[in-house]
Amino acid sequence: MSNLIARFVKDESGATAIEYGLIAALIALAIMVGAGQLGTALNTKFKAIASAVQNSN
Repeated sequence: MSNLIARFVKDESGATAIEYGLIAALIALAIMVGAGQLGTALNTKFKAIASAVQNSN
């Protein structure tokens, strides 16, 4: 029984899986924030281009 408890205490596979999950969540969050900012910047740029094209007539 003590061998089972000692093995359970030494087992770190669950902690490693949680760490990988947290890293994946942070990467996904960074991608979402970056994509949102990129989308906003592109939208602003395309509006400026559309305005310039419309005013050129």
